Amino acid sequence: MLKASDIAPAEGIRTVGTESVPALTEITADAFRDDPFNSWLFGGFEPMRRTFGNLAKHIYTPNGFCQILSEDGEDLAATMWLMPGDKSDTSTIGRLQTYWGMFASGGLGALQRGKAAGEAMASHHLKGPHAYLFTVGVASAGRGKGLGRRLINPVLDACDRSGTIAYLENSNPANQRFYASLGFERMELFHATPDSPPLEAMKRMPR
Repeated sequence: MLKASDIAPAEGIRTVGTESVPALTEITADAFRDDPFNSWLFGGFEPMRRTFGNLAKHIYTPNGFCQILSEDGEDLAATMWLMPGDKSDTSTIGRLQTYWGMFASGGLGALQRGKAAGEAMASHHLKGPHAYLFTVGVASAGRGKGLGRRLINPVLDACDRSGTIAYLENSNPANQRFYASLGFERMELFHATPDSPPLEAMKRMPR
């Protein structure tokens, strides 16, 4: 089974923990600022930023595998993964802080949409052991340089060596070709609510 220690180091990429939650938050929020699904979900940039920050703090840095890619001393791209066997849940306090952050910055509508999105993603999530790519984001200053591919490839290489399936939910149709070029294939399209933009469940079989 794939473990974080199986992922080979790569130049400019560092594995991070809770000390880097602010950097993970800012890169990811910047990257998803114009994302169709997340724009619908959060209704504004501030609830999006706060929620990504809470998820990084309470789930992905303590339980998962997070990396940041830097060039010339500037943090430009970030990923948040869960490896097979990693816990996707959070403490009661962390869950309450996440919900409160959505409500405080986005109102009741953002909270209701967040609950619907979470339930839909859970019901369609790939069953069985896999590496789950929650987010890959490139800050506006780093786009067009292939940084997302450079950041993801070491994990996918480790998936291939260990025979591990990778899975993600693509929230932006414009990214479908990028994920396909990495070997991800569509499983299904699904909606959190009848009026929401679609999410595309995609998996990648080991090569």
